[in-house]
Amino acid sequence: MFENLSSKIEKALHTLRGKGSITDINVAETVKEVRKALLDADVSYPIAKEFTDKVKAEAMGRSVITSIEPGQLMVKIVHEELTKLMGSEAVDINVKGQPAVVLIAGLQGSGKTTFSAKLAHLLKTKRGKNVMLVAGDVYRPAAISQLKTLGEQIAVPVYSEEGNRNPVQIAKNAIKEAKMKGVNVVIVDTAGRLAVDEEMMNEIAALKSELQPQETLFVVDSMTGQDAVNTAKAFNDRIDFDGVVLTKLDGDTRGGAALTIRYTVQKPIKFVGIGEKMDALDVFHPDRMANRILGMGDVVSLVERAQEQFDEQEARRIQKKLIHNEYNFDDFLTQVAQIKKMGSMKDLMGMIPGMDKLTRNVEISDDAFVPIEAMIGSMTPYERQHPSCLNGSRKQRIAAGSGRTIQELNRFLKQFEDTRKMMRMVSKNGGKVPMRRR
Repeated sequence: MFENLSSKIEKALHTLRGKGSITDINVAETVKEVRKALLDADVSYPIAKEFTDKVKAEAMGRSVITSIEPGQLMVKIVHEELTKLMGSEAVDINVKGQPAVVLIAGLQGSGKTTFSAKLAHLLKTKRGKNVMLVAGDVYRPAAISQLKTLGEQIAVPVYSEEGNRNPVQIAKNAIKEAKMKGVNVVIVDTAGRLAVDEEMMNEIAALKSELQPQETLFVVDSMTGQDAVNTAKAFNDRIDFDGVVLTKLDGDTRGGAALTIRYTVQKPIKFVGIGEKMDALDVFHPDRMANRILGMGDVVSLVERAQEQFDEQEARRIQKKLIHNEYNFDDFLTQVAQIKKMGSMKDLMGMIPGMDKLTRNVEISDDAFVPIEAMIGSMTPYERQHPSCLNGSRKQRIAAGSGRTIQELNRFLKQFEDTRKMMRMVSKNGGKVPMRRR
């Protein structure tokens, strides 16, 4: 995400590298390039100018510490101002109430229905909430069936009324049922339009007035750039929503909406959609997003995702097997499955500081593990549990069964053995990588 913006800001800040001091001339040159990068990212000119004016004022107002180069100081200032522009800190969703009502609004095609299901999944699995989805889009033919399908995937009930064309009444009836069933959170999916119109605004305004939701979220497609910001402003002027959700942030987005929507409507971005899967939803952290835009990675989010997938009991089991040299292909497959649940490989690589530069123009497929899984899948249960038993004839059979060559299989087996040795050494040293003797 934000690859184009990141590379251009990086080039702009590169101007100050190697300079001995901050001057009017080199700061003006850097700021001009940063402004160009923001404009290319579909940030409006007034916001881009105000942002760079603040950066310039901060840069000229600070003295360079001996241990910090001018380029490093400028990165720090740009990071601080980007974080402020996007809201400074994460803002949580309000789900207090019995039940708490969350109203979802936005244009057609912005991803409201999918987000509604993702939010239900997040609240159920990570917050322990009992959630109900409400099919309030009575106009789009596939909306109700889509929500029901998604509800089945995440095991969350979906309330709908066939033939009823009154979304306010449907939502009220759903809330009554939720109270009887002890549901904690009711998420109301609403109808969208292809453009902002009076009929749509009247309907969403009526829903908010009648339901008095604890939380009203505006869902916007981040790939629509500055248009998304303008639409958000029109909705906010009418319904005064509580927060913004940016969908499709994993796409080829320029980043203008993510950077300026908070500034324009003065409402926090609460969630970002980062993929198609039901668990591909993240809480929005302005400081972490600023890190990623500046190519500094996002180690905190990476660790959080890892913690969600790897429990302590499983970690202890793997460590014990490594120490006793019992780590096998079944264990490896289990860990691969957990890694795949963390998100796309490209996204994960982008969270590691410096890796975004190395992988910026490299296509990283989420199918990278498929050949390895095919080779392990062609092994017998005994072979998967006893890697050392693989002789020539067994390798021939495994290679043929997985559609790979002997060379590919041997390369994987060597990588597996090298990885197993290193992991074993780290486990024995209490998590520390042993120093090699020269």
